[in-house]
Amino acid sequence: MLALTFMFTISCKTTKTGGSTGLNQLSKKEKEEGWVLLFNGKNFDGWRQCNGTQMPANWVIEDNAMKVFTGEGKEPGQGANGDIVFGDRKFKNFELSIDWKASKMANSGIFYNVREVPGKPIYYAAPEIQVLDNINATDNKVDSHLAGSLYDILAADPKTVNPAGEWNTIVVKVKDGKVTHTQNGVEVVSYTLWTPEWDEMVANSKFKDFPGWQEGIDKEGYIGLQDHGYTVWFRNIKILAE
Repeated sequence: MLALTFMFTISCKTTKTGGSTGLNQLSKKEKEEGWVLLFNGKNFDGWRQCNGTQMPANWVIEDNAMKVFTGEGKEPGQGANGDIVFGDRKFKNFELSIDWKASKMANSGIFYNVREVPGKPIYYAAPEIQVLDNINATDNKVDSHLAGSLYDILAADPKTVNPAGEWNTIVVKVKDGKVTHTQNGVEVVSYTLWTPEWDEMVANSKFKDFPGWQEGIDKEGYIGLQDHGYTVWFRNIKILAE
């Protein structure tokens, strides 16, 4: 009963831009400001496999959300080549808002400025906002691997994360290289791309030897979601872009 009550409470919420709106819908004010939905709650219009043309088999629509799950023949933690991007357009300066919910032990990620390179993974040259069950996931031993973090680079405050089975909202703002992550209403990470400080942070991360990161993060790219072999849900995916 508690879970049902929680779901009902958040199914119609007041947005930070003003007004009440339902799932996968924009408020009147958001529409006036130019927000655009990247997911309509009914189908995968606009989405496709990274470096592909169709949606992977281990994604479905469930309860007004996009759900990724462990692919056929895979074990939890093994992706099934199911990383996806919103392929209708690339984004440069934007504010992206996404609700996500992790199953127990789940691990996934949200990517921006994705550069598609045939044969290369979605993280080949794209920053990742970590999605994680902070309590039970095996990848919870490093602070910068916890939910809301700039993965393996900057750690988010774990106190801002709701546990597995509950919804979280992440807002990512990118403006001329200046980036912030706001998790459940709290700004948890800020950094600036393409600066000496950025280069130093990358040099101190696992990405220091990644060819795509050595080439540099692109100035614009696709929004992407990761298949890491666990069940994760995404909804209320919307963007305000220049």
